Amino acid sequence: MLKQIIYLFTVVFLASCEKEIQLPLATNASLLVIDASITDQPGPYFVQLSKSKEIGNTQSYPSVENANVIIFDNQGQRDTLSYTKNGIYQTKKIKGVFGNTYNLEVMVDGKKYTASSTMSKKVPLDNLRINTFLVNGEIRYSIIPVYTDPIELGNSYRFIQKINDTIDPTFHIFNDNLNNGKVNQRPLRGGDDNLKIKPRDNVFVEMQCISNTCYIYYNSLDQQSGAGPGGGTAPSNPPSNIVGGALGIFSAHTVQRKTVTIR
Repeated sequence: MLKQIIYLFTVVFLASCEKEIQLPLATNASLLVIDASITDQPGPYFVQLSKSKEIGNTQSYPSVENANVIIFDNQGQRDTLSYTKNGIYQTKKIKGVFGNTYNLEVMVDGKKYTASSTMSKKVPLDNLRINTFLVNGEIRYSIIPVYTDPIELGNSYRFIQKINDTIDPTFHIFNDNLNNGKVNQRPLRGGDDNLKIKPRDNVFVEMQCISNTCYIYYNSLDQQSGAGPGGGTAPSNPPSNIVGGALGIFSAHTVQRKTVTIR
């Protein structure tokens, strides 16, 4: 009985010691965010500029409308982009060709940001294969992009998957560290169980052959999103090819697209 009384007294005492503590959070500076790409498809190509938000700010990301944006390559092409709307700037004449190196310059409020990206050689996307598997007795579907990785080590890929009209938010990022020179057998598996592929769905897949720098960037975002091993990692700014203190990525990559219907 004495032990029970002591136990109850301890619980009551600890419960009465609860106190709301306000932790001071340092305000984070608003940084320029650059989302830029150039592909081997016909232009125009686009650069989107916005500002990051402070902690606790629930408003939309403010767009940047007063920038001077230039893209040029190692073949002498140079293009000053035109502003359209919502922080989006578009090219006028530059063309994307694999093997070329493209440079980005952004001037905002007297500060210069630069980035460089070389477009990798296109690895042919041969087909989309429908993969079936069982989960708790239920047939599930996933898509395997069929392509043969070149024998040279160092190829990286990004896949964008759209199921009917909904884009899968998962970062589908592959490299050839484990399957160099082989036919791909890895499926695109979404991290959202609510976005399941069902019979009669149309699945659209875009394949991008990206640089190793872009692979590291998107893979870091994948780890932080909670889709990586162990449920994600502590948030931090992913490594980027942008110099000058801005966030984001500049990617020169090839593009291929295919669609398959689940039957």
